[in-house]
Amino acid sequence: MYTIDMSSPEEVAQTLRDGAQANRTAKCRQGSIDVISPPGHLIASGDTHDHPKNFRAIVAAAGLDGEFGSEPKHLTLHEIIHPDMKQSLPGDPPPVDTSYQGLTRVAKLKTQYPEFVHFLLANHELAQAIDSLIVKNGVRCVEAFNAGIDQEFPDPADAQAVREAVTDFVMSMPIGLRVSTPKGDILCTHSLPGPGMMDRFDTTIISRDLTDRDYEPRVGSAHLLTWGRGYDAEQLEDLTERWGINLFILGHEHAANGYALVEPNAIVLNTDHDKGVYLPIDLQNKPTLAQAATNLVHIK
Repeated sequence: MYTIDMSSPEEVAQTLRDGAQANRTAKCRQGSIDVISPPGHLIASGDTHDHPKNFRAIVAAAGLDGEFGSEPKHLTLHEIIHPDMKQSLPGDPPPVDTSYQGLTRVAKLKTQYPEFVHFLLANHELAQAIDSLIVKNGVRCVEAFNAGIDQEFPDPADAQAVREAVTDFVMSMPIGLRVSTPKGDILCTHSLPGPGMMDRFDTTIISRDLTDRDYEPRVGSAHLLTWGRGYDAEQLEDLTERWGINLFILGHEHAANGYALVEPNAIVLNTDHDKGVYLPIDLQNKPTLAQAATNLVHIK
């Protein structure tokens, strides 16, 4: 697919910055989101969390793995970093996360296919970029990620350059992908604000540029969008009316079987475990919620 020297701080940092530039200048970028329309196909995925087999599967499904004759399809990606890790036992060294490598591979993919790869801002990437506490299975994820960079790049200046490039890439990410289809619009985002947060949430965020305040924990609208859980039918109907969206494709929440349906028009996808899935969509033929569940592909 591509080769990156992950031991070279210069190459890693430049690849991440190239990806950031591609995020910002892609023709599909409109303000805070990417926007696409037919003809074509979309491979919609959920959180990946550095799951190598499932990542390769969705990239191949989108025809972006460099195989001769593959037709490129649009691909959503989110939550690439911070894999499942075990908390250290007393006396053991702290856990080390090297998922900066997965983030770098996605940056390269975005640079190669700027109009087809849509890496959506998610809470784990945002936490990493703004150095915010996030704990998973007892592991302080941001610290473990930084430890992975420090371990690979022992020169503090090299490690700092890579961390700054990671931040640049994350802060360039769109918060969503809007798909305009003849049968109604689809919105892919990492999540939606929790219903109790809607009074703090600026619903105009998908039609304007992002500001620094949007990223602020617990008050910024981009932060609320990537952290929300527990959305319900009333909230979905409200956002459907405000945004003109007919189908929401989300991640963030765990679904043991790889997906979960939230009536009337949202589906949650997981691509980070052994029952991970992706959803192929013909942009000319938007599925209903029931059809989306039927069309899911379980990764083997």
